[in-house]
Amino acid sequence: MTIEAKLSEMGLALPPSAPSRALFLPGKISGNLLFLSGQICEWEGVPKYFGPISKGFDVTIGQDAARMCVLNLLFCAQQVAGSLDRIAGVIKVNGYVAADPDYGEGPFILNGASQLFIDLFGDAGRHARTAVNVSSLPANSLVEVEAVLELR
Repeated sequence: MTIEAKLSEMGLALPPSAPSRALFLPGKISGNLLFLSGQICEWEGVPKYFGPISKGFDVTIGQDAARMCVLNLLFCAQQVAGSLDRIAGVIKVNGYVAADPDYGEGPFILNGASQLFIDLFGDAGRHARTAVNVSSLPANSLVEVEAVLELR
């Protein structure tokens, strides 16, 4: 089953576009690795989830934001690699959550991104990860995720 078919089965789809906000490539291939630039929780350039957040924030909303970041990453991967079928696995994910200094649930929010990679790629979607809380992100977004993928 293709990644697009799995997404559809889950009620998800890739965005029609993922425009850049600054002067950088969406991704770059080096050897068999695809380094994807960070993507925020926006849809076609329109931010959908905002930070910073604080104690008491509903983690499931944050996980939705993290999943949206992954959909943008996959759009970029398709554009750079030519096809999602080239993705052999997910190597590394770095995630950032805009949160107050005393908010300690950032890693749980980023589980939304990690779980989507695992759901789509199975064991090949398991990855090393860093989760960091920051004071702000581009466009006041709640989450930003970047990834390194292995290509076939």
